Amino acid sequence: MDHIQGLTEQEVLKRRELGEGNDVKLKTSRSYKDIIFHALFNLVHVVLFVLGTGFILMGRWSDAFNSAGLILVNVTIQIVQEIRAKHKLDEIAVLSRPRITVVREGEEKEVAQEEVVRGDVIVVRPGDQMVVDGPVLEGKAEIDESLLTGESDAVIKTPDDEVLSGSFCISGSALYRADKVGEESFANRLTATAREFKVHKTPLQRRIDYIIRLLTLLAIFFGSLLFIGAFLNGSPTVVSMQSAAVIAGLIPVGLFFITIVSYALGAVRLLDKGALIQVTNAVESLSNVDILCTDKTGTLTANRIEYKDVVPLAGLDKVEVERALGDFARSASVTNKTSQALIDGVEGAQLPVADEVPFSSKLKWSAVAFDHGDRHGAYVMGAMEMLEPYLGDIEALKPVVRKLSEQGLRVLIFARNEEVTQLHAPGGDDPILPSLTPIGVISFGDQLRDHVQETIEDFREAGVTLKVISGDNPETVAALAKQAGLGDDIKLVSGPELATMNDAEFAQAAEESSIFGRITPDQKERLVEALQGAGHYVAMIGDGVNDVLSLKKANLGVSMESGSAATRGVADIILLGDSFGAMGPAFREGQRIVSGMQGITWLYVARILSAAMVMASVAIMGLHTPFVPPNMALYAMLTVGIPTILMALWSHPRRDVDTSLPTTLYFAVPAAFLTGILGVIIYAVTYYLVQDGLVTVTITPEMMDHVSKFLGYAITTEEATRDAAATLVARSALTPFVIFTGLFLINFASPTFNVFAVFTEKIDDKRMFWISLVMFVAYFAIATIEPLRKFYGLLPMPILIYGIIGVLALIWFGVIWFAYKRQVLSNFLDGEK
Repeated sequence: MDHIQGLTEQEVLKRRELGEGNDVKLKTSRSYKDIIFHALFNLVHVVLFVLGTGFILMGRWSDAFNSAGLILVNVTIQIVQEIRAKHKLDEIAVLSRPRITVVREGEEKEVAQEEVVRGDVIVVRPGDQMVVDGPVLEGKAEIDESLLTGESDAVIKTPDDEVLSGSFCISGSALYRADKVGEESFANRLTATAREFKVHKTPLQRRIDYIIRLLTLLAIFFGSLLFIGAFLNGSPTVVSMQSAAVIAGLIPVGLFFITIVSYALGAVRLLDKGALIQVTNAVESLSNVDILCTDKTGTLTANRIEYKDVVPLAGLDKVEVERALGDFARSASVTNKTSQALIDGVEGAQLPVADEVPFSSKLKWSAVAFDHGDRHGAYVMGAMEMLEPYLGDIEALKPVVRKLSEQGLRVLIFARNEEVTQLHAPGGDDPILPSLTPIGVISFGDQLRDHVQETIEDFREAGVTLKVISGDNPETVAALAKQAGLGDDIKLVSGPELATMNDAEFAQAAEESSIFGRITPDQKERLVEALQGAGHYVAMIGDGVNDVLSLKKANLGVSMESGSAATRGVADIILLGDSFGAMGPAFREGQRIVSGMQGITWLYVARILSAAMVMASVAIMGLHTPFVPPNMALYAMLTVGIPTILMALWSHPRRDVDTSLPTTLYFAVPAAFLTGILGVIIYAVTYYLVQDGLVTVTITPEMMDHVSKFLGYAITTEEATRDAAATLVARSALTPFVIFTGLFLINFASPTFNVFAVFTEKIDDKRMFWISLVMFVAYFAIATIEPLRKFYGLLPMPILIYGIIGVLALIWFGVIWFAYKRQVLSNFLDGEK
């Protein structure tokens, strides 16, 4: 190396000024801007922020909080969770950040990767990562390019061979020149199109967003009608109160809150299991996956192989052959994965070596010659097809090799010639092998990551199809797939075969095949796209730069912690400690979230449609608005606010959960329709009972001032006083009725007793039943305690009115039970009798 001086410091500064530095900013995680922008800005959030601003201008601070305030809480939870994930990823990136040794002015110097410039001479030793591209100047090194190509076999690099950024040195040493730096390097060009982060909404999120948009339009429609009606009736002073009551009550702000809380709880749970959630919806997204694509190298395997067994030949016993293997592996100058497996698996000693041929991907064999008292001769280990010319008759070997290969094992031949101690011709560099006698058939297995087989079985039972997409030989990948438990009925296809197919044939191969070998990064991306085009929800697991494009294209991207920074940056989930076993808990956590959100969505839509039906029915009768904001707040708190938070906490994983819009409407519409009919009966009956003097209610001046505040104008006449009193009593009667029906709905959505299990299946956890009873008691506590009753705009009610409420609530229960049991709405819409 003495004759290679490298650049001078002045040359380095000049090239940096010319923009020839390796200055690409590595994207180790999402930016703060990405996180905040995607959390804060979407159509529904903007609508609610505008409404919140309107409430503030009207002086309705509580309503502003109930709309825009809760959204800000949701956004804060989401941002905090995703920033936590960002910080964790940035810490991982710092720990794995390579330091580069360069030669400058004839001396080695360690620099950061961004300090490398074009023309720098870089020193490569075992364990070093390449950060730029360029030709080898001197030396010989064995390079692992699996993160770039998916090919697990190492490549020998000699002078004039090009090394690529993102690869690693396994053995040997070399000097290479930095020719392509920054954006021009192979790894950066490969990931350039994946730098822009994009959030994929899950099916559940899209359905919830659709429902919220519909309900928001409904709220705006009702609010606009009231606004116009108030002006036409010459009552502009009540516009603020009535519009606030409708809009605040009909927009399901809490549904945003519960969704984000569910995602955040899932992320916290999974962090303890070894899965870091970078995007809040990733856990729920996993429950929708029906095809899981995974790389082989570094994903299913731990990038290590293990010695399994040796079948002794030539009359030798197993102990003698294993001892020879142990000496062979320990004496070689270069240790690769295969020799390390032998060192770990068999006994032996390091002996003096007379000559050696290190393993290379070109030769597919390695050899060591001994001239020592304890061991003499040439020993060779390699693939049977590569050693066949030197082995003589191998017919007896083929059945042994075939049987082991069918078990998914890697098989090598161990052979010797006890007379030869030199493996090169005098003065020559090319190796020369003598005739050999096979003495053993060695079997190796790829060391699978922990819990791989159990996780694959979990996914299979859940109906998820596994497809292995690798840069390796298809036969090698198939052998590993069998070892991992994919079964024997797997169909293989190679990248070159795919390259000859038209679009239809390509799509068919993507659908029917399980193993894909010799696949390029572009083909990986195209395979994911083809599967999505066939209606599949696709997850992609990878660790290399060659996986970046397909991870970004997939509905859900999963990366190993040890993977490239680019891969971690675009992934939705990162498996800490490369724990593939975290995928099982993550999948069940996604099922748990979807299971909880099913009932939560039903309850929110039912509550809002019920309130809308009551408002519409009362408006048709020409009576005052049936709710004011405090009434709606109490209704929401007891029927969805507190119960749905607990439902999210206590939900259990379930398969085949139906969160579709039709099913949601089949649950909500009958309840809303009946609540509208019976609710207006309660409202009208109590209103006219008080108006006609049949029921006497004592209303103090203080209470009338309270009513005036809600109405927005002062009550001065006796008629107005009686009308206001009747309206307040009617609202005080209607509020408990809708609360009681809402508590019944909790039990229909989460049935713990057979009597309630008429719309969905029964669950064993009875906590939601007890919560509904607690909410029932809570209402009466609020109705009894005067400050709370006053805060929620209620009056103490005569027993007669409570009796009417109770009778109609029981009628409501009976009719709804029948409607759910007989599936009245779905049968009606389907035209069935």
